[in-house]
Amino acid sequence: MTKALERREKLRGDLILAAERMIASRGLAGLKTRDLASEIGCANGAVYNLVADMDELILRVGSRTLHRLDDALSAAEVAGEPSPQERLVRIAIAYCDFAAENLQLWRALFEHRMEADKVVPDWSVDDQMQLFRHIYVPLAALLPKRSPEELGITARSLFSAVHGMVALGLEQKLVAVPLPALRKEIAGLVRAMIDGLIARAA
Repeated sequence: MTKALERREKLRGDLILAAERMIASRGLAGLKTRDLASEIGCANGAVYNLVADMDELILRVGSRTLHRLDDALSAAEVAGEPSPQERLVRIAIAYCDFAAENLQLWRALFEHRMEADKVVPDWSVDDQMQLFRHIYVPLAALLPKRSPEELGITARSLFSAVHGMVALGLEQKLVAVPLPALRKEIAGLVRAMIDGLIARAA
């Protein structure tokens, strides 16, 4: 790699880290090209020599967030009782804790919208879809008669229920729920859903 390419790659990495810090402190709406350029020491226009556009930059930050979330869920999987149901409970609580500890970066994953004519790149879709294995695998053990397609839908439904509770519970408004209570309610919801799914399957 030439010196010029090395410098570009370093600047690109610096840009992504700067964007991550900015989103973490200000939220997605606070991400400004001029501030990013100033922080990494390049001209304003040079930002777009490092990434195609702001969409790519936000997705690159999102990729880092998703990989850290993946690590947190992986750690939760092996941190207690090995039963599939309790694995799902731990995963749900770990998701809640990650969102609470990384609130603005977590919100950015869902607040960011691509322009209508733009397609989310495959690498970003892969980052998102990889996370569903944490739900899919224990569900497959609990519901062995379901097809892969059915399990995929159930995994998304379970995620949607937990995500909705987390999103509303962490709102800094009237619907906010204290974190210990939210964790308890999420555990109860997951157990109830799994009990219901098993009973229906029987």
